[in-house]
Amino acid sequence: MPILALIVIGAAAGFLATRIMKVNTDVPTTVAIGVGGALIGGLTLRFLMMLTGWAAGFIGAILGAMLLIWVWKTYVK
Repeated sequence: MPILALIVIGAAAGFLATRIMKVNTDVPTTVAIGVGGALIGGLTLRFLMMLTGWAAGFIGAILGAMLLIWVWKTYVK
């Protein structure tokens, strides 16, 4: 069940992050960005997530996805 939650939260976070950062990507890339961001955000905000629950995890996923987009735009393209 946690993997399914990670995919769902990651997909939503990826969608929001790509819209905030104004990046046009296809659906698999958006989901991959979101899941990667959820992993980054979940690991870095683990303590905060224990205190506040899924809301902090979702915010961390969005921030992590935005970080991945920034790194991708800065160093890959």
